[in-house]
Amino acid sequence: MEKSKVLFVSQEITPYLPETEMSLVGRFLPQGIQESGREIRTFMPLYGCVNERRNQLHEVIRLSGMNLIIDDTDHPLIIKVASIQAARMQVYFIDNEDYFHRKFTLVDDKGIAFPDNDERLIFFARGVIETVKKLRWVPDIVHCLGYISSLVPLYLKRTFSEDPLFCNSKVLFSFYQEEKDLPLNKTFRNKLMMENITKKDVECLANPDFVNTSKLAINMSDGIIIGSNKIHPSLKKHIDALEKPVLSYQPADNYLTAYSEFYDKVMSETLVESF
Repeated sequence: MEKSKVLFVSQEITPYLPETEMSLVGRFLPQGIQESGREIRTFMPLYGCVNERRNQLHEVIRLSGMNLIIDDTDHPLIIKVASIQAARMQVYFIDNEDYFHRKFTLVDDKGIAFPDNDERLIFFARGVIETVKKLRWVPDIVHCLGYISSLVPLYLKRTFSEDPLFCNSKVLFSFYQEEKDLPLNKTFRNKLMMENITKKDVECLANPDFVNTSKLAINMSDGIIIGSNKIHPSLKKHIDALEKPVLSYQPADNYLTAYSEFYDKVMSETLVESF
């Protein structure tokens, strides 16, 4: 029997970033899923605070060189890779000088969200999808972890819904209790429009903030994983109103088994879209 394949699209992974609830899951979940017998690929943004020399990153020339157009401007897509030897796994990094070479992740040293975070979300999501297409790797599960991955479900369920690589993929979204509201540019909806995305799909982004961007990801996903013990009450209410598989918060000593079983559950169910 062919191994099932899981694509991880992560906001944070340790040791490339400091240990947090999210970065620890980003590090150890793919390893555990791989050790359980599945095939994996793992992606994260190449923030400027990642030490490329210490972590031995190198560019993958055959995957780099594409331009992504956002708001009528070309942005080069660079792909780099590093290995976590202890886990026998590789991490692919989405890089672009304009978006990711600052020494912080989503907020500056004063805790203020970067004004171009909207375009950074778009670039990261599309960069991952285009790279997976170049790899010609067909994922059964696409597991998106964290705010910066929240556009991947939209693009996979709309623009790439008939692509042979993704048409049968089940998309899961893990969200966490973010410390900041992370407001986005008011023109966000217009910038992310691509083929088969309708205004109705993105009407929840009339006020583009963390909660509403997360709601968009939830709407477009086949299953939801609650990554933090405490979540925004508005998101809990939104999830409760939808008929979708939901995995409640799992403590660190139990989540690997629970996540793997949830993957199987979502793959085995034929879900009726509720959006």
